[in-house]
Amino acid sequence: MTADPEQSAAHGELAELRRRLDVAYTRLEGGLALLTHRTEQTAKEVDELNTRLVTLEHARWPLPSIAAVTAVGTLIVAVWQALGR
Repeated sequence: MTADPEQSAAHGELAELRRRLDVAYTRLEGGLALLTHRTEQTAKEVDELNTRLVTLEHARWPLPSIAAVTAVGTLIVAVWQALGR
């Protein structure tokens, strides 16, 4: 029984194609894992930034309150100057 050289070459080519397919699949799987990891990191960073933004929004003074405090201070200074002369 002798092996047909054409059939032997076909087996070799099939093995090479299978190897290339395995390499491409592994590369694709790695790329998808990396993208998944980056997506999770980005979602985590967005959540942290959202938390910081909410904290800053609650900690700031509203503009009308600042205007009212400034007006009261100006009124006190004006009355003090008027009575002091």
